[in-house]
Order: sequence, then structure tokens, then C-alpha cells
Amino acid sequence: MAGTGDSEPGEVEPGETGFWAPGDQILWRYRGNGPRSPGRAHSPVHICRPVTVVQDTAELLAVWMAPGTECVKPVLADGTNVHAEPLATRYTAPRTTARSTWFGTGVLKLARPGEPWSVWLFWDRGWSFRNWYVNLEEPRTRWAGGIDSEDHFLDIAVSPDRSWRWLDEDEFAQAQRVGLMDRDTARRVREAGRAAVRVIDAWGAPFRDGWENWRPDPRWRVPALPDDWDRTPSHMPS
Repeated sequence: MAGTGDSEPGEVEPGETGFWAPGDQILWRYRGNGPRSPGRAHSPVHICRPVTVVQDTAELLAVWMAPGTECVKPVLADGTNVHAEPLATRYTAPRTTARSTWFGTGVLKLARPGEPWSVWLFWDRGWSFRNWYVNLEEPRTRWAGGIDSEDHFLDIAVSPDRSWRWLDEDEFAQAQRVGLMDRDTARRVREAGRAAVRVIDAWGAPFRDGWENWRPDPRWRVPALPDDWDRTPSHMPS
């Protein structure tokens, strides 16, 4: 039942309103990049993060990824961290997925329906706010157990003083060189980034909304990673 906060991630369906309730546990997933396999509408999921719903409305989905959460991430075939591979072969070397624990202070993720990015908030120890992080990505699709998207490599860091800078432009360029992103998609991603910068410069939502002062409910349990974290969604709620 939605709204109890007691279901395992991937088992909570939105309530009668079509929205999850605060405390519900869902999955925030990313599909792999690149050409689709024959007969598949989407690439397999290669990133999965169990999260707790903070707010879910027609305007905003906010979720909390707690410290100590077990997640799934892509790794090289031998288990090595992807970023240990030189950039020239980072996206062509054989990969698999591995379970890992999210260390650190947790992440608050904010996403507005249809927007091609999400905004993440990071803190240092003692709840000292560090920065916002704009993750450029495919607009998220909702399913009974969570949301799915596809990462677009390019990101933006936003400091508390409202200054900003592009991140991972080298990976964005390399993804295009090896065919993980075509020219039209790259153009759309760059324009999405410029649109996000306009929001930052105007200090629009969600930057102006005080989320850096938010704190998680101490009664929330750390969500568990289900065994079928990569399953195909059974239905897509409207």
C-alpha cells in the first residue's frame, strides 16, 4: 500500500492520486547508453539506487538517498571502477554491474516532470551544505516501482554563492566520439544544459526554494536493494 513507508523498493505503487507518499521507498534507475539491442525498446538498467520519497506532486518529485544505501553501478568486466579506465577506452571496454554501498552523507534528488535534468543536493559532515549538482538526463519515466532515465554525461556544479561550472565535458565529447550519443542528441543535451544555466542565473526553482535546509525524517529506514532491481516495468502509471 502506498503511503505506509513499509514496502520494499520496487513494490510500492502510487496511491489513488497517482503520486507516492512521503516515506514510500522506490527505485531511481538509469539505463545504459548507446544503440538498443534488437527487440529491446530500451537498453538494460545499469544504475539502480533505492530512495525514500520526500515529496511527489504534479510539480516535483523529491527523494532521499540515505548514507549506507546498497546500490548498483557499472564497473569494468574485472570489477575495476569505470573511472580508473583511460578516457579513450572508458566507454568501449567490457562492462558489467556490481552492488556497492553509497558512502558519504546522502543525496537529495529533485526532479520536475518532463525536465531533461534533475538537481541533486550534497552536504558535508554536520549538514554543512556543499553544492547543487545538475544531472543532465532523459526526462524520467514513471513505473509502479520508481523512475527510469538515461544519463547524458554532461553536468553542472552550482556553488552556494550561485556560481556554476560545467562538469564532465570530456566524457560528453568522448561519448559522442564512440557512438553512445548521436549529433542530434548531443545538441539537445547541450541546449538543455543552457536552459538549466538560465534557471541558475535567474535563481529559479528549485535553487531558490530552501531545500539546502531540509533534513530527512529520522524514522525512515534505509531502503533495501531488491533482487529484481533490473526488472522490466510491469506497467507505467499515467
